[in-house]
Amino acid sequence: MTSPWPISIDDVRAARERLRPYLSPSPLRRYPLLDALVGHGIEVYVKHENHLPVQTFKVRNGLSAVTALDESTRARGIIGASTGNHGQGMAYAAHLLGIPCTIVVPERNNPEKNAAIRALGAELIEHGATYDDSARRCAELASSRGLHLVHGINDRTVIAGAATMTLEMLEQQPDLDVIFIALGGGSQAVGAMTVTRALRPSAKVIAVQSEAAPAQYESWKRGEIVKGVPVRTFAEGIATGQAYELTFPALKEGLADFITVSEAELADALRELIRTTHNLPEGAAAGGLAGLRRLAPQLSGQKVAIVMCGGNISVDGLKAVLNG
Repeated sequence: MTSPWPISIDDVRAARERLRPYLSPSPLRRYPLLDALVGHGIEVYVKHENHLPVQTFKVRNGLSAVTALDESTRARGIIGASTGNHGQGMAYAAHLLGIPCTIVVPERNNPEKNAAIRALGAELIEHGATYDDSARRCAELASSRGLHLVHGINDRTVIAGAATMTLEMLEQQPDLDVIFIALGGGSQAVGAMTVTRALRPSAKVIAVQSEAAPAQYESWKRGEIVKGVPVRTFAEGIATGQAYELTFPALKEGLADFITVSEAELADALRELIRTTHNLPEGAAAGGLAGLRRLAPQLSGQKVAIVMCGGNISVDGLKAVLNG
C-alpha cells in the first residue's frame, strides 16, 4: 500500500541543513493579551513567520526547492505559479543564488506582492482570473521555455521546506499540545504532521479554511479530491479552489480536525492579532487564531501554537479590514 506521507523527518532535517546558511529561526512568542482573549487557561504561542525574509513562511519552501536543484537545472531557470507568497519565496531564493526566475500570477493579483516579486529580479507574468488558471499557464511556459517548474504544493522539497517551521517550533516549545494551521495548498500542514508524527505524536494538527474558499475542507470531508470550487476569500494565501495530489492523502490521514471559519471571523482575528501582538498579519495569518477561538472551550489548559504565516497584506486590504 502506498504511504500517504510525501516526505519523512529525514527529508525535513536535510531541508533545514540546506536552509541554515540563509535563514535564522523565526520567533515563537507568547502575549498576555492574546492568552486573555482566547481564555480557558490556554497558553497561546505565535510562530512569527512574518519575521522571515519576504515576510512569509513560503521563503522556506522556495529556498528548500531551489537549493535542492543541481547546477545545470539552476542554470536553465525556474518558474512557478503563485498568488504572491510562493512567488516571493522563489524570487528571493533565485536572487540569492543568482538564477533566472519567472512567476505567473492571476490578473488583479495583490499589486504590492507583484511589485515585491519584480523588485527581487524575477519576471512577472499576469494570467487568468484564478491561481489555477495561472498554474496551467505556468506549466505551458515551463515546457515551452525549458524552465524547471517549482509547484507551490506538489513538490516534495517544497513540503520539506515548510516542515522546517514545525521542527523549529518543537525545539522552541517541545510540549506543544495543538498546532493550528491555516490551510491553502497543504505544505505547511503536511509538514507539521510529518514532524509531530516523528517527534511529538501526541500533538494534534488542526486545519482552518475560509468558508469562502472551502475546497480543501470539502475534499477532506468527502474523502476525495474536489476541484473547481469558487474562491471568494480576502485571504489570498488560502484562496485555493481545489485539493492537491501530493498533500491530500496526508491531510485525509493525519489531521486531528478541520474546520471552516467565516470571512468576518478571519477579519476579526486579524484585527485582534494586530491589537494583541502589534504585528502585521495578512489574511491567511489570521486563520489560526480564528480557528482557535472557535475551538477554545475544547482545549482548556493546553499549549496551543498558531502560525502568523505571513505579513504581506496590501495597504488597501488592511484599510478594508480595519474599517470593517
